[in-house]
Amino acid sequence: MIRNSVLTEKVLPILQRHEGPMTRELLLSPGEHGLGMTHKSLAADEVTTAVCGYCATGCGLRLHLQQGLAVGLSPESEYPVNLGMACPKGWEALRVLDSPNRATTPMRREGNQLIAIDWDEALQMFCHEFKKIGKEHGPQSVAFLSTGQIACEEMAFLGCLAKFGMGMLHGDGNTRQCMATAVTAYKESFGFDAPPYTYADFEASDCLVFVGANPCIGHPIMWERVLRNPNDPEIVVLDPRVTETAMAATEHLQLRPKSDLILLYGLTREVIAIGGVDKDFVERSTCGFEELSQCVDAYTPAVTAQASGIDEEVIRRTARKIADASAASFWWTMGVNQSYEGVRTAQAIINLALITGNIGRPGTGANSITGQCNAMGSRLWSNTTNLFGHHDFASAEDRQRLAEILGIQSERIPDQNSLSYDQIMDGIDSGEIRGLWVIATNPAHSWIDQDDARRRLAKLDFLVVQDMYANTETAAECDLLLPAAGWGEKSGTFINSERRYGLHKQVRRAPGKALSDFRIFRAVADYWGCGEMFSDWTTPEAVFQIMQRVSCGRPNDISGINGYEQIDQCGGIQWPWSTQDAASGLPEQERRLFAGGKFFTHDGKARLITAEPGTMPEPPSDQYPFILLTGRGTVSQWHTQTRTSQSPILRKLYPETIYAEIHPHDAQELSIATGDSVRVRSRRGSIVVQASVTSSVGQGQVFIPMHYGATNRLTLKHFDPYSRQPSYKDSAVSLERVQ
Repeated sequence: MIRNSVLTEKVLPILQRHEGPMTRELLLSPGEHGLGMTHKSLAADEVTTAVCGYCATGCGLRLHLQQGLAVGLSPESEYPVNLGMACPKGWEALRVLDSPNRATTPMRREGNQLIAIDWDEALQMFCHEFKKIGKEHGPQSVAFLSTGQIACEEMAFLGCLAKFGMGMLHGDGNTRQCMATAVTAYKESFGFDAPPYTYADFEASDCLVFVGANPCIGHPIMWERVLRNPNDPEIVVLDPRVTETAMAATEHLQLRPKSDLILLYGLTREVIAIGGVDKDFVERSTCGFEELSQCVDAYTPAVTAQASGIDEEVIRRTARKIADASAASFWWTMGVNQSYEGVRTAQAIINLALITGNIGRPGTGANSITGQCNAMGSRLWSNTTNLFGHHDFASAEDRQRLAEILGIQSERIPDQNSLSYDQIMDGIDSGEIRGLWVIATNPAHSWIDQDDARRRLAKLDFLVVQDMYANTETAAECDLLLPAAGWGEKSGTFINSERRYGLHKQVRRAPGKALSDFRIFRAVADYWGCGEMFSDWTTPEAVFQIMQRVSCGRPNDISGINGYEQIDQCGGIQWPWSTQDAASGLPEQERRLFAGGKFFTHDGKARLITAEPGTMPEPPSDQYPFILLTGRGTVSQWHTQTRTSQSPILRKLYPETIYAEIHPHDAQELSIATGDSVRVRSRRGSIVVQASVTSSVGQGQVFIPMHYGATNRLTLKHFDPYSRQPSYKDSAVSLERVQ
């Protein structure tokens, strides 16, 4: 049942002040300025388009309306991302809005229960408790955890409200769990967090190299683009598992877990040895080649084979495929990012693309595939560990520039970077952080070493969860629950993996008293007493215009975009698109970076960066002889299943019971058969799973999908030293058949 929200009389004037004259019906509804309002009003029965809100592929969906409400959807055939295709999650995007588990009213904890309250009481409680903690323990004692699941404009409002308005020092996002490694690698190598590619490169390569990536399951529409490639390309996969993508590869290098950096160095050495280096490009556009050559020289085929388990001849053959390709592209995702040495591994991939001149041309690139629908928006606009708009908190010049654009005092902008996600969790444990605001993420499920994470969350004096569902593991721990609208119930922009801003639209009313995250932030600003600072932040599109001013002259410049309407008409617009770009006409649908061999460093040259490989923090032992791998299970599952579990159809497309893939040799040794109950134990805890005996994993390895609630009870807290991203894929475990 879809109902109007009912707010208290105290909240109504605040929203009226921001939104201007409106009818009471629209004012009481969630979202921005009524149903379907983006650049125009929608007729009662018509079709509109919007970008999907699941993963960072950023597919276009066609939404079918009756009486102004979306009643169905289909893939948008003209959208340049998906070209008429959609995965099961996209097809079910509307279904999950109708879940009985939706958060429909604010709730506060009373003993062991959450009881319903109105918005006035919720907002007063929010401000009173956080201000009390800040007064007693200082501004460092309250933090927020943001997300890659909300719109750019909402991220912008949250980050600026929390840090400039409320005075918080610390805030990070759940993108720390998926994209921090790629961000750090790009910034160090290219001078800016700049994925260079466009999806047309999937179809233009004659050699595609996937490292720790399974797009067939994780990003199926991207994989469909690979299947459209007319070049009969070589498809090389580096992965410890025989994934669905590996099954389709022309060359699968089933390496030992966490030997990827050594293998990449071995491939680099061989490419150099056989003359595969683009010497002109290296000389003109990179620096550090001599140091790179010296570093990789020790990784002969014999040394690399011994470390990785890959035959010497396969190493030589793969290097030759890369060297001989006219357009090689290199793709990676969580198998690289979620590692204790992920940044240097990502840079080893970047190095291969650079030394072979495979960048800036069709079918090339060192290409990180983003996870969440708006993780890139978080990277640019969340104001967490990068200053708003990808500036630097530590730069007085950046702070002054931003203060002038926003019309605030520069002293309100912190002059130090935030603690990272893991450091915020450590701060909770030490008592330094006592209040936490969690928005559209579920750390009680997703954070590493789950039992310890929940113990830490329980130590907080005040935990606020803002979510569209009331039944998440983190919501069960909260002191205050703020009900939020979901995708389809509000408007804004997402940025996909290829840097494309896409528009999503309000085509439903949120249930009960739920409000868009944007409107919640506006109400918080007024209740906190800093509403005047955000007097211009009236609608998502107004905030988008602020973002445009902030981006002007930066690598991520979007000053040339002519509002939401142009984004909609153009099928999304990739950044950068400056006013200078716009003077030449409409943006092309597919644009890549670095075509001129110039990067965002001070001298325009990309950095070739290396480091000696490290050792696995928790190697197998006699007591824990197996390596636990985690990752995506099926195409119908997504992250902590907060949304996908709400769809009856999606639930039928994946196993209900948590399972573990075990190699036949190991299963025979332990008298385990498919379907048996097996206890998997680590130094952190133990869980019982259903065995799936399969050769998709190697001997001594176990794979458990990350989506199930118990998986992270096993994982070890260890982090890449540069990106602070946790490594989820190499914990030591034991197996025991449950009698």
